[in-house]
Amino acid sequence: MNLVTVLVLFTVSLSFLTTVSHGFVSQRAVLQRLSGSNKYLTTDELWFNQTLDHYSPYDHRRFEQRYYEYLDHFRAPDGPIFLKICGESSCSGIANDYLSVLAKKFGAAVVALEHRYYGKSVPFDSLTTENLRYLSSKQALFDLAVFRHHYQEILSYKLNRTNVENPWFFFGVSYAGALSAWFRLKFPHLTCGSLASSAVVLAVYNFTDFDRQIGESAGPECKAALKETTHLVEERLASNKKAVKTLFGSDELEIDGDFLYFLADAAVMAFQYGNPDVLCTPLVQANKAGEDLVDAYAKYVKEYYLGSAGAKVETYNQKHLKATSITEDSSDRLWWFQACTEVAYFQVAPSNDSIRSSKIDTRYHLDLCKNVFGVDIHPQVDVTNVYYGATKVAASKVVFTNGSQDPWRHASKKISTPDMPSYLISCHNCGHGTDLRGCPQSPFNLEGNAQNCSSPEAVQKVRQQMIKHIDFWLSECQAGGRSYK
Repeated sequence: MNLVTVLVLFTVSLSFLTTVSHGFVSQRAVLQRLSGSNKYLTTDELWFNQTLDHYSPYDHRRFEQRYYEYLDHFRAPDGPIFLKICGESSCSGIANDYLSVLAKKFGAAVVALEHRYYGKSVPFDSLTTENLRYLSSKQALFDLAVFRHHYQEILSYKLNRTNVENPWFFFGVSYAGALSAWFRLKFPHLTCGSLASSAVVLAVYNFTDFDRQIGESAGPECKAALKETTHLVEERLASNKKAVKTLFGSDELEIDGDFLYFLADAAVMAFQYGNPDVLCTPLVQANKAGEDLVDAYAKYVKEYYLGSAGAKVETYNQKHLKATSITEDSSDRLWWFQACTEVAYFQVAPSNDSIRSSKIDTRYHLDLCKNVFGVDIHPQVDVTNVYYGATKVAASKVVFTNGSQDPWRHASKKISTPDMPSYLISCHNCGHGTDLRGCPQSPFNLEGNAQNCSSPEAVQKVRQQMIKHIDFWLSECQAGGRSYK
C-alpha cells in the first residue's frame, strides 16, 4: 500500500471518529449544475468539526463542515497543498479544472472546504434571519485558517513529523477569489500565496459598471437589440403582464422587479461565462429581419438559460428567498443575506444607456432585503472595504486574474503591483474565472481547456505567469524551511 493510499484511508477513518455527517443569484448555482459528477476529481465527502463563532471565547458550539481531498498527484512528504476555496454554493467535490493541471505540475495535494451554511455545511436546522448571524466572510476566513491547521496536523501525524509544515497555496474564483486574497491579507503566515481569479474584492453599493460592461461586451448591434428588448418587455408589462411573464415561463414572479431582474440576469449569463454568441447571434438576426425581439429573447431564455444552463425561475422569486427550510436551493437566500449585509454588489441600471430596466434600482434591492429577511438591513459596504482594503488591499503574493468580457472584473483589483500582479485575459469569450475554467464554461471544460477560447494564446500567456508566481512563492516558502511551534 503506497503512502497516498494510506493517507486517504487514514483521513477517512479519522473523520468518522471525530465527526458525524448529515444528510452571484442564479449565476453561481448555474455553474454548479453545469459540472456533472463525472467532471470532478473527487466527490468523496470528508467532515471536519468546525467552530461556530470564532469571535466568542464563551460560545463553544460547533458544526460539521464538509471538505474533499485529492492526493493522486501529491509528492509526499514535502509536496505543496493547494486549498481550493468553495464559494457561495453547494460544494459537491473538487472540479476537474485547470487546478488539476497545476496540482500535477507541482506535485500538490488538493483540498477543498465548503463555505459555512452552504451545501451540507449548515450549523442550524433552519435558515431564519436570526440563525444567519454567523454567516459572513470574516467567519469564513477563520474557518479556512482552523481547517488548514487541522488538515496539516493530519498530514504531519501520518508523515511522522512535528513542527514542520508543507507549503500551502490558496485558490478561489469570484467571491471565493476575494476570500483567497483576503486570507493572504489576514493570515499571511498560513499560506505561501494566493490566486484570486475574478476576485470581487471591492464591495459596491450601486454596481452600475456591471451593466456597462455587459453593453461593452455585447458590442453595438447586440447592445441595441438588448436595449430594445427591455423597452418592449416594459411596454408589455404595462399592458398585459400575465401574457409576457407566461411567454418567459415565469408566471410565478408576481413582483415585476423580480421578473425584470430575471431577464437581465439571463443576458448576463451569456457574457459572464464566455458564451456571448449564443445570445447575440439570434437576437441581432431577429432585429435585422424585423422579427419580434421579445419572442427571440424568450426563446434564448427558455432554451439556454432555463434549459441547457439549468437556471431556475424560483431563484428570483422573493417568496422562495424567504423560505427558511434547508434545501438544495438554499444558496439563493444565503447569498442574498451576504449581499444585504456585507458586500451589496447591487446590479442597478445606469442612469442612461442601460440594458437592464431602470426599475432595477437601489430601492428594489433594499426592498428585497427587507422583505426577504424581515428586518431593515443595509449592506455595510464601507465597513467591508475599510476592513479588507477594497482594490487597495494591502496583501502580498496574490495573483489577480480577470476575463475581459466579465462584468465582475470592475469589482476586482485591476492595477498590477510588484507583489500583487494583476492580469487581464482578453478575448471575445473570456469570462468569469477563464484562467481556471477555460471558455465557454457551458458545458464545463475538463481541465479548463482553453482551446475553445477565441484567443487560447491569451489564456496560456496568463497561465504561464500564474505558474511563474506560484513556483517562485512556493520556492521561497521551501527555502525558508517554514515551521511553527
